[in-house]
Parts: sequence; structure tokens; C-alpha cells
Amino acid sequence: MSYDITKYSKEMLLGMYETMLKIKGFESKAAECFTKGMMYGNIHLCLGQEAVPTGACYALESDDYMASTHRGHGHCVAKGGDLKIMMAELFGRATGYCKGKGGSMHIADVDGLHSLGANGIVGAGIPIATGSAFASKIWGDKHVTLCFFGDSASNQGTFHEAINMAAAWKLPVVYLCENNNYGVSVNIHTVTNTDTIAVRAKGYDIPGKTVDGNDPVTVYEAVKEAVDYARAGNGPSIVECMTFRHQGHYCGDPAVYRPASYMEEAREKEAIPNFRAKLLKENVATEEELVAIEAAVDAAIEEAYEFTMNSPFPDPSEATTDVYSSDNERSVVR
Repeated sequence: MSYDITKYSKEMLLGMYETMLKIKGFESKAAECFTKGMMYGNIHLCLGQEAVPTGACYALESDDYMASTHRGHGHCVAKGGDLKIMMAELFGRATGYCKGKGGSMHIADVDGLHSLGANGIVGAGIPIATGSAFASKIWGDKHVTLCFFGDSASNQGTFHEAINMAAAWKLPVVYLCENNNYGVSVNIHTVTNTDTIAVRAKGYDIPGKTVDGNDPVTVYEAVKEAVDYARAGNGPSIVECMTFRHQGHYCGDPAVYRPASYMEEAREKEAIPNFRAKLLKENVATEEELVAIEAAVDAAIEEAYEFTMNSPFPDPSEATTDVYSSDNERSVVR
């Protein structure tokens, strides 16, 4: 938090605080419902990582694109997702972003949020984002695509192949690594030979930077620099945000593979309480203003829950709709 906070408007700073609260509130409500057996499938929560999607998405224009991951609820919230429609999707309701058919790991809204979707396959969003950037290059538009991925995804072949292509063709894409140090139960430092993920940018002769992912403004500054660089036609960058995953890999994973020191450091560097303290210390907001924001977010989460509970499930007749495209030669039913 070494930046000059006076450079930024009160509206932006309080907006970041509100977004982080929405992410935490949404994830906490999802966890509560999941542990009560109210959801189908599984969910992967980003509790503790709230500052990364918040700062990153603030660096985008509304019509810029985004590719998400299996731990993608926070990305959707930060990009402007409707909490009610998101919650409905997790519960498999017809009012969800994908009519209840995608669930937690497949929330997408290409036309509205310009979100290319979450993805249950590790590293699969990286070539999707690269393809989006390639389309922008061909069409000559000014859109930038932001690609979220985790530390372990950097060991997938898709990472190296896609970034090599983006670098060679100077595609307008920012690769953002949310490094929480663990891929499921594997510590990233036991399966890589570099201290950071961002240093791999040297292999493609593109910019790479590692920053503190526990502060939204720090993340914003790093991603904004990379977004501006890409929009100017200079090509891709890698931004690595060091963060913490407060839960295990999935909701219910006890994470006994992590040392106690991991969560001790995570609590010490936790984004929301530390940012809240900074807003008060720097006289950006009063205690009353922050309490009002917190109460409003709590109410919005409950409203999303009530909306979901009052929403219908998809009709069984729609089981085969919105599944495959049949308007092109390759996928015509024969």
C-alpha cells in the first residue's frame, strides 16, 4: 500500500470497498447454502482473494472482455455481474445467467458483461482469451481481454502456447495470475523452478510484474498499466498477484496440507479489513459511511438469495436447448 491514495477519487475507493464486500458476502452466502446441502455439484470459493478481481476489473472499460476460471464468482461480481442472476445460476434456477444450466463453474455473459465465461478445466480460459484478443486484432477494435488464471495453470501447455502466440502477434490481452500458492493441494514452489510466475514473461519478451494482490489499488495500478500497453497495440503482459485462498480447493476441503503459517499470514494481510482501516486513516470515509455500505451489501446478498429461492428450475423440455450450436456446417445434425 505504498501508493498515494489522494490520486484517486472517493467514489472509486469506496466502490472498490463495496465490490470486495459483495464478493465476500456472495461467497459466504454460497458457502453457507452449500454446507446445508442446498446446492448441486461443487463450488470453489475465492474468499481471501477479493482484492484481485476488484482492482483488475476497475482497470477495464465496460466493453473489454474477460475470461474466468473455476474460482470465478469474484471475477463476475467485479465485472458488474448481477448478484441475483449469479446466485440463481449457482442454484440451477432458470433466472440464472445460463438459465441454471451452467452452475458455479460456467457462469458466462458474452453480450452483457463481455464475460467469456468461467471454466472447469484448469488453464482452458487462457487460449479462449487469446482467441478473443486475436478477434480484436483482426477486427481492429480497441477491446482488451483480461485473462484470469491460477498459479498451477501456468504449468499447462495452454499457458505457453497461447502466450507465445499472443506475444508473436502482439495481441491485446493481459494475463493475470492469481497466485494463492496452491493448485488443489500442491504448493506451486514444489512444481516450478522459478520464484515467480511473472518471470516467465522473459521467455516471450513481454512485460511481467509481480505485485501484492491483497490491495485493490495496487492491483489496479499494475493491471491498468498492462491494459493501456495492450490497447496501444504493444501486445500482452503477465501480471502476477500474490494472494491467499482462505478455504481449501473446494468448499468443504479442510486444507490440512497447508501449514498453519499460511493462514496466519493470510489473516494478517487480509484485503478487506486492511483496506477499511486505510480508508479511515486517510480520511477517505467515516465509520458511518462504511457501516452504511456494509449494511447495503448485506441487504443485497439477502435480496439475491430471496430472488433465487423464488425462481423456478428450468423446464425439463429445455434439457437439450442452449447446448450445441447447429447453425454451421460442422455441427449440423446428420
